[in-house]
Amino acid sequence: MRIINREYLAKDRPTNVISFSLQEGECGGVNPHALGDVIISADTAAREAAEGGMEFFERLSFLLLHGILHLRGYDHERSGEEEAEKMRQKEQQLFKILMKEGLLSPTGL
Repeated sequence: MRIINREYLAKDRPTNVISFSLQEGECGGVNPHALGDVIISADTAAREAAEGGMEFFERLSFLLLHGILHLRGYDHERSGEEEAEKMRQKEQQLFKILMKEGLLSPTGL
């Protein structure tokens, strides 16, 4: 993850999730239905789940949600605290919906 972060985003540090938009850049918008790719470090997700007292699948799902929000234009790093707060609120809102619907179980039950 650190290598990907360094080579593509010029950030020489490990991270838990990286999103690559297919709606930006030279070929952006070629397929408006494809948002992009989300890469998650499963090792980091497992460690964060254990540290946070949550199930691995819940943490993995949260990171996927986080990555998808980035693909939809949400930002918490470059856009200031107000935008970061919007992203945090949206994450919490959607995560609660997923939990309520029972969608944060690897079996879906």
